[in-house]
Amino acid sequence: MTPLELVQRVSPTIASAGSAFYFVPATLERGKEAGLDGFRMYALGRGGVLGDVEAPVVTSAFGYFNPGLVDKIWNSAKETMAPRDAGRMYMECCADHGRTHLGDVEGLDAFNAAAEKVIGAVDLSALALFAAISAEPKVDDAAGRAMQNIAVLRELRGSVHLVAIAAHGLTAEMAHRVKRPGDVETFGWAAGVEPSDEDRAKWDAAEALTDELLCSPWSVLDDAEADAVVSAVDAIGAALS
Repeated sequence: MTPLELVQRVSPTIASAGSAFYFVPATLERGKEAGLDGFRMYALGRGGVLGDVEAPVVTSAFGYFNPGLVDKIWNSAKETMAPRDAGRMYMECCADHGRTHLGDVEGLDAFNAAAEKVIGAVDLSALALFAAISAEPKVDDAAGRAMQNIAVLRELRGSVHLVAIAAHGLTAEMAHRVKRPGDVETFGWAAGVEPSDEDRAKWDAAEALTDELLCSPWSVLDDAEADAVVSAVDAIGAALS
């Protein structure tokens, strides 16, 4: 399996699995206990690893969101809880979700070793959110750690994807309209604006470039490690579905 084949094989499952803990009842309850509603828990938890930064920094790191929405949610959320505290709480929620759902998944130790090998091989330039979350400490148990590694790998692809979008001259708004046309208002954009064929072509090109850029860190795995990742990612995806 080539690095490109590996990236394309595991990325869709990592994308869905890495966000699986965001809005589950247990995470929402932790947020509620801290005085954060679901959206503010998400924004402050996911972005809190960046530190007590201004809203435009979070907009840059998240991509896709309307800056006005990020400003409103981020600033009101950090009045309730310090961003770094929220970021660490979110990583705890991530680990707890793994403990709840991944305890019976086989091969997690091998997956964690391979995932962390990939994470350690990344050039951090221009990948602020990935750099921030990958610097957070991880738990020791295999299931919790596997879920955290999945979340980190999700942010890796997301951060690289934003670089690729910028490289192809596509705005965050239009990228979102291409990828998630049913969620434009949730992300703060006005309904009724359609991306052009040129926008769609740029998004396709950005997706291809994203995969290409990810080949370098993923290429550090040998065949046995790559097979272990594929097997574990499939099993993790099934356990979280």
